[in-house]
Amino acid sequence: MSSYSAEQFDSEEEDILRRYFTNLDRPVFALVNLPEVVKGALFARYSRSSKSLRRLFLDEFVGELDISGDETIDATVGLKRAEELYDLVFFEYGDDSVAQLGGVHLACEQASNLLTKVLEWGRLMSYLEQSTRYIAYNSRLDGRYRYYRDPEVMASPLAARYVADMDFLFDTYSNLNEIMREYFTNNIPKQNNDSDFAYLQAIKAKALDSVRGILPASSLSNVGIYGTGQAYEALLLRMRAHPLPEAREYADLILFELRKVIPSFLKRVDIPDRGQQTSDYMADSRDRIIDLSEHYFPPTSSPLPGPLVDLTDYDPDAEIKLVASAFYSHTDRSDRDIEERVRRMTIDERIKVLKALEGDRENRRHRPGRPLERPSYRFDILADYGAFRDLQRHRMMTIEWQKLSPYHGFVLPNELIDAGKSDEFESAMDRSSSLHDELIGIFPEQASYAVSLAYRVRFLMHLNAREAMHMIELRTTPQGHPAYRQVCQEMHTLIAEKAGHLAIAEMMKFVDHSDGDDLERLESEKKSDLKRTGQVNNNSKNS
Repeated sequence: MSSYSAEQFDSEEEDILRRYFTNLDRPVFALVNLPEVVKGALFARYSRSSKSLRRLFLDEFVGELDISGDETIDATVGLKRAEELYDLVFFEYGDDSVAQLGGVHLACEQASNLLTKVLEWGRLMSYLEQSTRYIAYNSRLDGRYRYYRDPEVMASPLAARYVADMDFLFDTYSNLNEIMREYFTNNIPKQNNDSDFAYLQAIKAKALDSVRGILPASSLSNVGIYGTGQAYEALLLRMRAHPLPEAREYADLILFELRKVIPSFLKRVDIPDRGQQTSDYMADSRDRIIDLSEHYFPPTSSPLPGPLVDLTDYDPDAEIKLVASAFYSHTDRSDRDIEERVRRMTIDERIKVLKALEGDRENRRHRPGRPLERPSYRFDILADYGAFRDLQRHRMMTIEWQKLSPYHGFVLPNELIDAGKSDEFESAMDRSSSLHDELIGIFPEQASYAVSLAYRVRFLMHLNAREAMHMIELRTTPQGHPAYRQVCQEMHTLIAEKAGHLAIAEMMKFVDHSDGDDLERLESEKKSDLKRTGQVNNNSKNS
């Protein structure tokens, strides 16, 4: 594995940390002996902090805890527990559902942006990932920029080239970040009703948003995960079969730590005729499809262009079937009988039903129930990797993505053009593309580390209308990043105009099709500042 920059703690800090973390010197560790609310709050703070989780815990949480009763606990040496019942249920009874009853909070630090997408694949886990909007990525670890140094690449003749090009990208990112902060400050003046805190936070977010596309996929991030034993088992089986060496190496780190906390749930992972057999099956199936794909669709460095969003599949009768689904749980009729009756209804009658299903939605958190899961949409999307990175974390859907490369071109932010800094940005993109092309022949999996987040990636989302409502309304709010706002605005338009599902589109009444504000985060930061200074009731109703 790439060298891990272990944090240093003094003896007093080590005494405290040993009670709550399964190790003090590895990039993967579990949280134990803490109330669930503390672990949740710690992870929530984690995504917007540049600190490691252990340092964050020491600086901001220890003072709120009574740790006097924990002095004899040492989580780093493992936990003793009675496992006989779990062993009986797992291996003799074969009841896998038991593994849904035990969960673990796990921190995964100094993981590349390629690896974070692997970690966040599972539907039945919860994730928080370090933000590129609130955290500047130009800080250093042990005097080095925070990017993944793949051991195979670093042992090759391309090592010096890799480091030089990565440093160039981070230097450009750092320089342009300062330039853009000054540019936005000069061009978007603070209003009289804006606090200094909210204004400066919004300026910082705007600048970081404008330059995040320069960061390469090798950029290191921190991810907080909560999942059950069953979900972790599925994650580990996938990671052990993954073609990316970093993923396989990280799987070993995760397994090592989880076995300190939920060992019984993970006994099958590396048993030859159980977990290992499953991982081998996954790898073999993937390799077979890859071989056939290369036969029928030979790889090219000039793929066919495509629209930002393409609606490739939908049901023309979706709204009729939605009306039928709305009735189902309130009748004693069969699904087929209900649908036949609905087809005899007038359009006005169907609209009346859909209006009743929608109800009086006062904010986007009011969502109709499961009947809205009947219609579904399949979107083929070609957007920059930064937008994909944000949208990929929506889990209640089928999402697939293609390998990241520079071959679909990149997105140049308008703000950089306006600031006269497009040449610097394009120079970084050229450097990223050139490094990728040098790596691809020797290191086909690791080559994507070189690709900047501004480059486009093709990905597919297949989701039902209820999840579409949640995602599209959430991701079109004015404070969102323009890249994913544009994707979700187009999805909403296609549901209405191409699919012709006007009634479903109208249910999504909190979709925002505006161009957004000059400072997307300003209103949100103002609300946060009011809460921070105690000038607003936290129990007040929010839209």
